[in-house]
Amino acid sequence: MRRIWLTGASSGIGAALVRRLLADGHQLALTARRSAPMAALAEEFPGRVLLVPGDIEDAGALAAIAERIRREWGALDLLVLNAGTCEYLEPGAFDADLVERVIRTNLLGTSSCLQAALPLLRAGEQAQVAVMCSAVTALALPRAGAYGASKAALRYLFESLRIDLAAENIAVTLISPGFVDTPLTRRNDFPMPQRWPAARAAAYIAERLPKRPLEIAFPLAFSLAIRTLGHLPAAWRLALGKRLARPPQEH
Repeated sequence: MRRIWLTGASSGIGAALVRRLLADGHQLALTARRSAPMAALAEEFPGRVLLVPGDIEDAGALAAIAERIRREWGALDLLVLNAGTCEYLEPGAFDADLVERVIRTNLLGTSSCLQAALPLLRAGEQAQVAVMCSAVTALALPRAGAYGASKAALRYLFESLRIDLAAENIAVTLISPGFVDTPLTRRNDFPMPQRWPAARAAAYIAERLPKRPLEIAFPLAFSLAIRTLGHLPAAWRLALGKRLARPPQEH
């Protein structure tokens, strides 16, 4: 049984992964801004669910959450950094505030979670950090500049941290999904090839996490395709992007 702190636990991949990890017998501390969706789990799995709601952009709240986990469990064995957001930049309407919002949540909020959790992981057994990245970091896509930049930054940050944390035997696993059926992706108004149900994605992740892999990427065909396209010459990638792009908005 592992002691796990999971962020973004109230919906999407996070909620599905919570149920799978609880079914596998683990203890979970659950963080999300909305506590109501998680409350029933505490009753369904007595003694194995610790509700620690909060906003990952609030460093003070994260420090309090980490302190409560320390008092209850003493340590963490696995940190799943799943919380995140997605907004799209519309052609002809660049929005620096939008970029800041996405970076603040996906990169800075995730970094604050890690800072709060590291002392607990150092006291854990076979400690591991798993961070939700994205397959889109392999290929620049239209409108995805803010989201892709935040996830690309996460990838670099945690691949670098993997080196730094190796001496402490803390493993770092990147999770790189393609399209998954979640409340965020249901707002998308474009085709999403090979979209997986959240439960399938959660099962795939949960089965592989104990092996402490460097990366968990899925669907495999989609991941291979987008990485192959990402290695095309820059002019070819630009031509592909133009075919996918929308015309600029009128002002």
